[in-house]
Amino acid sequence: MIFGNINQEKTYEFLPENVKACFKYVKEHDLLNYEKGTHKINGDNLYVNVAEYTTVKREERFWEAHKAYLDIHILVKGEETIDINFIENMKLGEYKEADDFLSMEGDMQASVTLKPGDFLICYPEDAHRTGVIATKVSDLKKGIFKVKI
Repeated sequence: MIFGNINQEKTYEFLPENVKACFKYVKEHDLLNYEKGTHKINGDNLYVNVAEYTTVKREERFWEAHKAYLDIHILVKGEETIDINFIENMKLGEYKEADDFLSMEGDMQASVTLKPGDFLICYPEDAHRTGVIATKVSDLKKGIFKVKI
């Protein structure tokens, strides 16, 4: 996992170009005006799922991980806590290849709170539970970039 802000360009210049392309995309496109859903950037190699939802108590959310894509969450509106752990610490559920979705159960090891411009990169070994209330219930909008591995 890597947590940071898209405006800290020098700090994250070591990241692969396809990851930095996600940060550039957010800066050059107004995701606030995008419709919810999937928007292709480079076919199946790079796309963004625009999501809008209201944060809830962590007990109401689910754990997930992905094998075929990096998951890069970039918040553009609101505030959200994302709980994190490593999949080897979790009880793994069924992997749905068609959706690149691995469900699991377990406890959080840590959490990060995202505000607009913040990002969290999740690799295949990173379990994450999104949509958790940070300081108060928040309506949020974000891009979840999918970068093919």
